[in-house]
Amino acid sequence: MALAKKGSRRIVVDGVEYRWRVSRKHWCCSYDRSTLGYVAEDATCPGTTLVVETGRPALLDPGMVPGAVVPPREVAAGIRAARSKGWTPTSNGSPFQLHLSAA
Repeated sequence: MALAKKGSRRIVVDGVEYRWRVSRKHWCCSYDRSTLGYVAEDATCPGTTLVVETGRPALLDPGMVPGAVVPPREVAAGIRAARSKGWTPTSNGSPFQLHLSAA
């Protein structure tokens, strides 16, 4: 599943360009949508999507800007963590789930 370009943000991590966004479709894992999450993929050769659950409560205020809720440095850290756990963003497959601690 490819990430829509509209509304996504660009980030470069270790020389590789990715696109990411906070997405209501992927708030992650709890049925009451109470956990904040985001998705990322390789920008040049999208394959497996990364779905990250931050472990933090979601801020459901409709006026919040996604970049203010999840800062780019956190996205970069999530991408690095997923890569170290085996995420290969250019290969095809099911979304790669990464669950981070709220601490």
